[in-house]
Amino acid sequence: MKRKWSPRQWVQHLFLCIVVFSGIRFYLFAASLEKGVMPGFHRPNSVDAFLPISALLSFRHFMATHTIPAIHPAGFVLFLIICGSALLVRRGFCAWVCPVGLISDYLDRLNAKMFRSPLVMPRWLDMILGAIKYILAFFFIFQIFFVMPQAAIEGFLNSPANRFADLKMLWFFTHITPVALGVILGLVVLSLFFRRFWCRYLCPYGALLGVIGLFSPVRVHRNPERCVGCKKCDRHCPGLIGISHKTTVRSPECLACLNCVSQCPEDGALSFSYVPKKSGLSPKVLAGIFLVLFSVGIGAAMLSGHWQTRIPANQYLSFVAQNRTARVAGQSAAPSRADAAKMQQIMMRMRKQKERALSPSLPGDVRSK
Repeated sequence: MKRKWSPRQWVQHLFLCIVVFSGIRFYLFAASLEKGVMPGFHRPNSVDAFLPISALLSFRHFMATHTIPAIHPAGFVLFLIICGSALLVRRGFCAWVCPVGLISDYLDRLNAKMFRSPLVMPRWLDMILGAIKYILAFFFIFQIFFVMPQAAIEGFLNSPANRFADLKMLWFFTHITPVALGVILGLVVLSLFFRRFWCRYLCPYGALLGVIGLFSPVRVHRNPERCVGCKKCDRHCPGLIGISHKTTVRSPECLACLNCVSQCPEDGALSFSYVPKKSGLSPKVLAGIFLVLFSVGIGAAMLSGHWQTRIPANQYLSFVAQNRTARVAGQSAAPSRADAAKMQQIMMRMRKQKERALSPSLPGDVRSK
């Protein structure tokens, strides 16, 4: 019998459809620009969600000037919504909204079919790798908030590197290099063997949400009086948290996925709640929180004029034309350099042949003298 989707799966696939729709629309937008034609529709601003560095710089700009940048404001708005969700429901964004989280769920299912018991990193290696994403997050935050002067922030926000970062992001995938493709495939393979390899060890966004989530009052609570010690919660936790040994889960790796609660055979033994031993948040309530949070946040940004980027379409068209001209010039220059090198090799070969042809006559010339 086909299993019904849970509220979390419905929300995950809904956001995946939004991401795919926005991605296709942005691809068509860029394709029109590549043809030298002004697009007949607006650029989908939701693609700014994939520009986290730009959003972090915009947040620094907002803290200094109390104004929302005109370049990629949607990224700033979505950044605030996502960080706000961490204060409400910890790292729930990773399990309920993020498309990479959904892909990780499907890879987890393949992992379960491949291995009777999931492979686990040695504890010492898990701790070392687990620190990487926090180091990356700290590096970006430290550089942007404590090293870069405000003038540099403003300069970067208005530079072509930031203004057209969305196009560069698209070209990264449409003109992907063998090295980049190999890295992505490598991460997929590692995720097949070790659950949520990217999310657990490398994602700095998840690390930031995990730290913010530590200040959230909602947690997984275990009632020892009702727990039977079956450890199903441990086996089904994607964050690999030893829930059966805790009364309150404070780990930044908690994704608020509610897997532990749904798999627990004893009513009242586990709850995802603000107060211990109280009825927890149900999956439907969590689904409603994310849908309302994103709908209200994006709606308010649209109504206040802080969603649409202020970059005119003709500037996008001019940037694409300049990039195409530079690419064509580079391609035409490459053959000319190759031809020059080839010509040099031919001349060297002819010189060597001439020297070999003259070398036998030298002894005769010497004897005649």
